[in-house]
Amino acid sequence: MRREALSLLDVWGEGFRVARTFRRSAGCGPPASEGFKHFSLEREAPPDDLAAFVEGFWSVRWDLDAGASFEQEILPYPCVNLSTAAGGFEVHGPGTKRFAALLTGCGYVCGTKFTPSGFFAFAQVPMQHLVDKVISVEAVTGQSLRVRRDADAAAVRVEVQTFLRSFAPVRTADMALADRLVRLAQEDRSIARAEDLARAAAASVRSLHRLFERHVGVGPKWVVRRSRVQEAAERMARGEKIDLAAMAQELGYHDQAHLTHDFRAQVGFTPAAYARRCAAAQRRRNVLEHADVTAPARANRT
Repeated sequence: MRREALSLLDVWGEGFRVARTFRRSAGCGPPASEGFKHFSLEREAPPDDLAAFVEGFWSVRWDLDAGASFEQEILPYPCVNLSTAAGGFEVHGPGTKRFAALLTGCGYVCGTKFTPSGFFAFAQVPMQHLVDKVISVEAVTGQSLRVRRDADAAAVRVEVQTFLRSFAPVRTADMALADRLVRLAQEDRSIARAEDLARAAAASVRSLHRLFERHVGVGPKWVVRRSRVQEAAERMARGEKIDLAAMAQELGYHDQAHLTHDFRAQVGFTPAAYARRCAAAQRRRNVLEHADVTAPARANRT
């Protein structure tokens, strides 16, 4: 089991990595060290018999000062998460839009992140019906899953694993193919359109669309665009300049305005605003790093 502090961690997104920010309700971001004080993340890999369906288990705890609140932002990702909710569980379908939740007081959430096609083995409803939805686990799987309200993360994981094993799930060749293609879209920057992904799969775009909608819930066009848009966001965060007009053409958008619309839906800001936000954050980090370096020198002179 791994324990780590939260600052820029995305519990639901790709690899628990980018896209988590915390802001005071007044809109002013806290110092990075403040996030480390108030939030913590645990994550654990799945057991071997469930690894074909589950990417990992996670739990988040927060303990905020009275009157303080933080906004948790999560970038869209093509997978299902199963999370605790008042002693029961909710199924969070694949999200196509940025999601934000306001955290106050103290609490915790335990969750299970599935592979892109993994939840197909448990769902009793079409996967596309889960997109951008939050539904009770009973309504989606036809079976009940409950835990004590005071159950810790380890106890929740045991209950979830027992629940999943009760389905005797089978991973089909189509599920394995869908997972492989989602991963390829994320990792291969040369894949800019659904047509590129279809060629890599030696399939038609139409058959690829049916495969994705049936097993993942979202189409290959959205998966490819999501990967490239978030890649652009990561490059902006590193200070790189992006030619948005060229990128819009590369990704098959009608024009740059449509790319800007998708970027804002996924990241929460227009590309220009996001670039300014990243540059300002870098300047603040530089100031803090400079202060950390010069403080010992000033102390030695006194």
